[in-house]
Amino acid sequence: MESTEKIIALPRLNEPAPDFEAKTTKGTLKLSDFKGKWVVLFSHPADFTPVCSTEFLAFARKADEFAKRNVQLMGLSIDSIHSHLAWIKDLEDLTGTTIDFPVIADLDMKVSNLYGMVHPGAADTAAVRTVFVIDDKGILRAMLYYPLTNGRNIDEVLRLVDALQFTDKTGLATPADWQPGELAIVPPPATIDEVKADEAKKGEYAEFKRWYLRYKKA
Repeated sequence: MESTEKIIALPRLNEPAPDFEAKTTKGTLKLSDFKGKWVVLFSHPADFTPVCSTEFLAFARKADEFAKRNVQLMGLSIDSIHSHLAWIKDLEDLTGTTIDFPVIADLDMKVSNLYGMVHPGAADTAAVRTVFVIDDKGILRAMLYYPLTNGRNIDEVLRLVDALQFTDKTGLATPADWQPGELAIVPPPATIDEVKADEAKKGEYAEFKRWYLRYKKA
């Protein structure tokens, strides 16, 4: 018996982010237009909805912080350009907060399907809350998925960008709850000879817990 279940295709980490061309509130744009910048692409279920409104305003209030990190914000929902424009204007009139990042009007769901944003178990015609962090070379570095009912923590998205950029710069990993300026983790050795050699130079580390858990100050 043939299954009628929809298959959700997801992009894969550390591979090129799927390129697209889409209508946005800033005109027709391609993802590849932003090569050389990091991109935070995030979807929301629908315009003129309460949780989405709080998230859009939260992203907008942190826009300068994202810009400092060479990050382009880009929103998306399966709504029309006119709906986006009316909603953005309403939010700006309501709060005085400027929403200046482009918002994709994904009525044909091409981008949503390309990035696995629509989950039939949640809704057939609305994108769940996703965040895709794409680096300045166009590589997909992180994905976050949230349910329709719960808003995102924008500070965590910023922290994630900080961690990814820190790792690129230093080659170090970041522990749980890491914040910029804190100790980072040295990748573990891969052979027993490296383990023994490393134990002989414990003093070079800010903290040496075990051979597989060593901290450095970058």
